[in-house]
Amino acid sequence: MKTIHYLFGIMLALMLSLVSCDSGPSLQKYFVEKSESQDFLAFDLGTSIIKGDKFDLSQKETKALDAVKKLNILIFKSGNENDQLYTAEAKNVKGLLKTGGYEELIRFGSGKSGGSISMLGENDDIDEFVVYLHQNGDSFGLIRVLGDDMTPGDVFTVVQLIQKSGLDIAQLQPALNAMNVNNNN
Repeated sequence: MKTIHYLFGIMLALMLSLVSCDSGPSLQKYFVEKSESQDFLAFDLGTSIIKGDKFDLSQKETKALDAVKKLNILIFKSGNENDQLYTAEAKNVKGLLKTGGYEELIRFGSGKSGGSISMLGENDDIDEFVVYLHQNGDSFGLIRVLGDDMTPGDVFTVVQLIQKSGLDIAQLQPALNAMNVNNNN
């Protein structure tokens, strides 16, 4: 009987140590931590912003809305006084994307402005897309598209639905202003 209690204790200790091993840095933890910082602007958008009752959804659109759950958006506020902080934070994000199991799908832009799109998961079972955008070496933004069993087509369909639903870009203007993005460009 003592042996059973002993083995049970060892297994419990192993399980607890395995659970606590996941305390390393992650993009999700970065979002949570930085959302409370005055140097960042953070907000979430759910697919509920798309009003499906305004128009009939096709089977493809319904599937896409079911697959994509929400978008987490984090923006580093630009400013000359933040040059060193910008460099450190941008390096941190790039490191998280490289070591976090993300597969980079595409990189675009120049040295001063550009970005990348990465994914976490398999081709037809994607759990997360990450869009990283940087501008003029003083601001950057991250968009995490979270869902279950997403495909790239699902993400593009949701983007089209957002446009079709008439989401007013003015609602996002404070975030765009934080990155010095002009809506008229």
